Amino acid sequence: MGLQNVTDTPIRPAATVIIVRDAQPQYEIFMLRRTNQAAFAGGMYVFPGGRVDDHDHDPVYNNLHGEPSPFQAAQREALGDDWQAYWIAGIRETFEEAGLLLAYHQDGELFRIDAACEPRFNRYRKQLHDGGVTLAEICATENLNLAIDLIHFYNRWVTPLGRPRRFDTRFFITQAPGDQAGFHDGIETVDSLWISPDEALKKHAAGEFGLMRVTERQLSDFAQYRSAAEFLDMAKNNRDFPFHQPVLPPAD
Repeated sequence: MGLQNVTDTPIRPAATVIIVRDAQPQYEIFMLRRTNQAAFAGGMYVFPGGRVDDHDHDPVYNNLHGEPSPFQAAQREALGDDWQAYWIAGIRETFEEAGLLLAYHQDGELFRIDAACEPRFNRYRKQLHDGGVTLAEICATENLNLAIDLIHFYNRWVTPLGRPRRFDTRFFITQAPGDQAGFHDGIETVDSLWISPDEALKKHAAGEFGLMRVTERQLSDFAQYRSAAEFLDMAKNNRDFPFHQPVLPPAD
């Protein structure tokens, strides 16, 4: 289901991924700080994500992932006919922006980045960002299958009317893959960290951690969960996918 207002900025489909890992006293989420020069959310801390590209719809991906899990049947239905493109975009953007690749080896083992392959995958990441290689080509070369069964659709937000750039974004939740730690790309993002929802909201309230309104709203909802297992269990069993269309307050 697409949205566009001919009198306003075009609305682009996008996918954003909330990546979590266990920690104490509360689980942590991977966040990136966008460069101040960014046209959208400059200087803000965000979750990895970006727009759905034309190539994310390529039928080549039909054979580069398994079926969604039975738990994801409702997620697939909620995503609609373009369900695969959103999942592919989420995994691609997670690798591009965070350096975390959600994939399996052919034997079904979760992909791990070790010292031997790290330089190669760092090159892949840059080439993917620059358009020199596709995620499908990386999978084919490295004999990987994308782990769409590990990434769960959560909710949908549309950027308010009046913003210079607008996105129709599907948010997903996943667990940090194996021993992969994540790192900003140094181009579009200039800092990265793992932080709990409680701490992010505390720092934001103190003026030390810039957040867009949608990110603050999401983190406020996430703060009720204490462990990664509890949060991921909610995502896995979720059957309600809210669609938010916020409106900017009137200018003074």
